[in-house]
Amino acid sequence: MQAAYDALHTLLGERFTTGASDRALHGQSESHFVDMPPDGVAYPETTAEVAAIVSICAAHDLPVIGWGAGTSLEGHALAPHGGITVDFSRMNAVLQVSAEDMLAVVQPGVTREALNTELRATGLFFPVDPGANASLGGMASTRASGTTAVRYGTMRPNVLALEVVLADGRIVRTGTCAPKSSTGYDLTGLFVGAEGTLGLITELTLRLQGQPDGISAAVCAFDDMDAATQTVIMTIQSGIPMARIEFIDAAFVRIFNARHGTDMPEKPHLMVEFHGSAEGVREQAASFGDIVADMGGSAFQWAEDPQDRARLWSMRHNAYYAARAAWPNAYAITTDVCVPISKLAQAVRETADEIAASGIPGPILGHVGDGNFHVLLLPDREDDDQIATAGALAHAMAERALRLGGTVSGEHGIGMGKLKYMDREHGAGWDVMTSLKAALDPKGIMNPGKLLRQP
Repeated sequence: MQAAYDALHTLLGERFTTGASDRALHGQSESHFVDMPPDGVAYPETTAEVAAIVSICAAHDLPVIGWGAGTSLEGHALAPHGGITVDFSRMNAVLQVSAEDMLAVVQPGVTREALNTELRATGLFFPVDPGANASLGGMASTRASGTTAVRYGTMRPNVLALEVVLADGRIVRTGTCAPKSSTGYDLTGLFVGAEGTLGLITELTLRLQGQPDGISAAVCAFDDMDAATQTVIMTIQSGIPMARIEFIDAAFVRIFNARHGTDMPEKPHLMVEFHGSAEGVREQAASFGDIVADMGGSAFQWAEDPQDRARLWSMRHNAYYAARAAWPNAYAITTDVCVPISKLAQAVRETADEIAASGIPGPILGHVGDGNFHVLLLPDREDDDQIATAGALAHAMAERALRLGGTVSGEHGIGMGKLKYMDREHGAGWDVMTSLKAALDPKGIMNPGKLLRQP
């Protein structure tokens, strides 16, 4: 490896390091995995440097792991086989904003919040909001979604084109700035969600949306979980264009009240947001209110002021950290599944019943407007039996989602954490993915140990 290190030092100077602190930082994650540091960390500033880094690693059979903001939840950016982590934090420029075409071209280290700050004067915004201030390259690599996906979609439809460095150092461009194309394979779609196993994204062309004239957010309570989830199902089936429709269970409500000083009833809640013209927002809210009333929900508590809305969604986005603070001695296992909207109430109810029977804290929330919900399992870190039970609960969630025609992850991705379900979910399709990997990365250096069947 020393020959590779020497070449990387020659290329990058002090922007390549094998120092313990940098390696340790890039060996951590927000997942439940133990730390897995790389052998070295590279900080490129251009696509040409990324291509040179990959070429050096390919020549010396060193694994290459992309790193954005480190917020992934299934160990995507860890280095189980060592190798070189490519940290994109210095490639953080917004290269172009075309307001007329409603698109932006960015480097992969740009975060979604930084892009939206850049767009403030244009009347446009980038809508995909996974909660964490993730890098856009990482969001594309994991096909991220989030609270607004029910209205604006996931990263897949919002990425028009990419620049990617392949495992042999080639630089390829996929897609165009045109709204659509009918020319060959959808290579953009291939790399969006590939989790860095096929190449490193070095530039993204993103679809933007117009800032709505009217925005209103609200919360409403329900006596039980079934009423809340059935309200979601009826809302989606009614065609009301919700911008956000989030579920939080009574356990999360207690956490929010204690941490943020709110006084929400300790019952399941929906947190919603409406986008459109001022009149359109009023009509959407009225239609949704009728469904809520029919299902026995409470009157809305509105948050129409921008600061009030920001506080509301900040509370929701920081739910993970609030729960960790409420159970400081817990070992956190966070997992998600996604099911057809018609099966949502059944999936949430059965999951909640199993968690209650286990005696382990397991608050539930989710982007239920598109059938996706999350559970944060919190066994005592000193109790091996509880940890094993939490693992069994997560496994039961995945099996249930597959049984109901869903997927083992609607948002977190596969990484290392859910490899064991890929054969069950995709069957022979997983072999096709592995064949594509072998064609584009015959040495298997790109983020090995993630997503794909291992040789």
